[in-house]
Amino acid sequence: MTRRQVRIPPLEEEDWNEEVRDILSKMGQNERIPNIVRTLARHPKLLKRWNVFANHVLHKSTLPPREREILILRIGWLCKSEYEWGQHVLIGKRAGLTGEEIQRITEGPDAPGWSPFDAALLRAAGELHRDAVVSDSTWNALAGQYDVRQLMDVVFTVGQYNLVSMALNTLGVQRDPGVPGFLS
Repeated sequence: MTRRQVRIPPLEEEDWNEEVRDILSKMGQNERIPNIVRTLARHPKLLKRWNVFANHVLHKSTLPPREREILILRIGWLCKSEYEWGQHVLIGKRAGLTGEEIQRITEGPDAPGWSPFDAALLRAAGELHRDAVVSDSTWNALAGQYDVRQLMDVVFTVGQYNLVSMALNTLGVQRDPGVPGFLS
């Protein structure tokens, strides 16, 4: 759910202090700074520490990018976070997801067309969202293909994007220009 009203507006560049500039330069932001980052820049220490974990999940995780994006898109959808959904539709396509697969993510693990493993990923995201635990049957399905580090990265990927979705929705962070909304 994208809030119609911004609760905490993104920090404009003319308001960046030296600490914010230093953090953003280390993040390697060469293009337009996304609204989530500019919003979190209002709390530089939080941004700095959150970025370490977010960087692991998005760029250094042991999960294959396509599978990571299935998890992220599903939790973004379940959390009704239009900002998260739109950002990861773009990232998911670059990671190899088709438009048809992205549409099917909204339908969940029982939608026709998923491989058993992809369905298990979707099921894991749903179980973590609903129950805060992955069931034994879903865990075993994932463990048939994933090692211990990958299994841990599944949990932390869903957890990270659940947290981010809550923050985006609550703070009223608006989609960046060119980022699609739900099913656009």
